[in-house]
Amino acid sequence: MTTNAVSTASLSDQIAYLQTSGAIRERCDRLFERACAGNSAYFRVDLERLPSVADYVLHMIQTAYPTLEVPFHSRWRHFEVDGGKRLTHLEAGLAVASPLERAKAKFDLVILSVLLDAGAGATWQYADPLTGESWGRSEGLALASFDLFCQGQFSSTATLLQADAIALTALTEEQLAQGFQVTGTNPLVGLAGRAQLLQRLGKVMQQQPQRFHPDRPRPGDLVDYLVQQADRDHLPASHVLQAVLTSLGNIWPGRFCLHGVNLGDVWLHSGLGGTQPFDNLVPFHKLSQWLTYSLLEPLQELGLTITELDELTGLPEYRNGGLCLDLGLIYLTDATLAQVPHPPDSELIVEWRALTVACLDRIAATLRQTLNQSATEFPLVKVLQGGTWTAGRAIAATLRPGGTPPLQIVSDGTVF
Repeated sequence: MTTNAVSTASLSDQIAYLQTSGAIRERCDRLFERACAGNSAYFRVDLERLPSVADYVLHMIQTAYPTLEVPFHSRWRHFEVDGGKRLTHLEAGLAVASPLERAKAKFDLVILSVLLDAGAGATWQYADPLTGESWGRSEGLALASFDLFCQGQFSSTATLLQADAIALTALTEEQLAQGFQVTGTNPLVGLAGRAQLLQRLGKVMQQQPQRFHPDRPRPGDLVDYLVQQADRDHLPASHVLQAVLTSLGNIWPGRFCLHGVNLGDVWLHSGLGGTQPFDNLVPFHKLSQWLTYSLLEPLQELGLTITELDELTGLPEYRNGGLCLDLGLIYLTDATLAQVPHPPDSELIVEWRALTVACLDRIAATLRQTLNQSATEFPLVKVLQGGTWTAGRAIAATLRPGGTPPLQIVSDGTVF
């Protein structure tokens, strides 16, 4: 093998590694240990706060789920905020479909809804046309995207409960603005980025006839691929994440590329050191993991058993990260840094997200010890739902008007 072939193979291996949950944990833990040692320019870690943070999260879990029967942290929870009326409507519309077609329709819906789920900003609201009630943030985005899906806005045919590449590539920012009720007085952060993301999704599906139907590709075609990956109806959660990353990776805005591969939610941090291009890269794949968590329930309904749930990581977004910062598990070395906005590629934001991933693992371990449950019995996906995301929103609401995050983030609608 030539030197060039060896280096190319090595680079391909590194790219594949950065697309794993193991790489997320390894890189995030390195930055966490660095901060614990006092070597971070931005943060310090106070592990003495860990028990009280875990207790705060446990209180949230026991309040919302007193029997500890916690569902997965997924997009489906946001669809339930109207009392489940929309999901009842969806099930009725799919009543005559086969189990496989129901799963594909749910993939179509939830993939698009998750991709539209980045932070909405503090002021945007969606007025529910069914009830007149207004919803902001994740719940508002969920209901708006659900309604657009059911209206057939993502379908190029008369079949309403589906999405396809033809409709997505033709989607305009104006269509999305209308569906999300965006006006001069009701602005949505990152609207253009969201529209472009769905347009790129359409194009990426058309470029992969081996994974998406060549005639009319749709996101739900991933169901067929994942069913094939199952072994006696058992499917590791990491396989779902891998399918999401390899199938949809090119939809993300160009950030950092290696060997022509768009790495997506992967960022540079000089604190990792190293001499090779990939040594100081920190992968998060936040929306891809959030999407993975959201795809598991339709797969379970199809009869698959999802295994190895805790191989996935916690989600490095501003609710979970805000919980850690607001309750003092981590804190800024310079408090004035919270007073100015930071882009997502700044080392401060990259490190905040990395510390969040590491902290979530430790919060989960502390919770399980208190509850005397194993990771299998109470996986991270339930800790998040019960849980850290809810706790992060609750503490933010008590500390700042509008429940804004403790750090200001310049969002393009595709990261958080």
